[in-house]
Amino acid sequence: MAKTNLITRIGLAKLQAELDHLWRVERRETTEKVAWAASLGDRSENADYKYNKQKLRQIDRRIRFLRKRLEVLKIVDYAPAQEGKVFFGATVTVENENGEEKTFTIVGPDEIYDDKTVVSIDAPMARAALGKSVDDEFKVTTPTGHHYWYITDIDYVRTKAN
Repeated sequence: MAKTNLITRIGLAKLQAELDHLWRVERRETTEKVAWAASLGDRSENADYKYNKQKLRQIDRRIRFLRKRLEVLKIVDYAPAQEGKVFFGATVTVENENGEEKTFTIVGPDEIYDDKTVVSIDAPMARAALGKSVDDEFKVTTPTGHHYWYITDIDYVRTKAN
């Protein structure tokens, strides 16, 4: 499944900060370490050289990925017309028939890492909730079966401020 090219302003700022840090700090430091290790002589048995050369390739790969990704991402800002319905950027609280409650914010696939409070717009839960209102029921189909959820709250607090 292809990634959706949507992102919040907060998510875009994080990706740009990561790219900036990789380019200005990580890459520079690692390049200096590679040059230092290379100056020690025989590179074939130099663990510092091999490790930092590999790290440099990983940094360069991530920089290339971020640059390409940032070119195609589209920022989605909050609009007052979204109030009362679930759309991109909404923080949604849902409850199932067992009383289990979950709260998540619907964001782009590039924003989900290291944050347990967000869900990608490409996820089954987010797709099923899109366009729904408070007190609406929706069905999520997962590999474990069908699950029914009720929307108890919708808020755009994370995206309104930006």
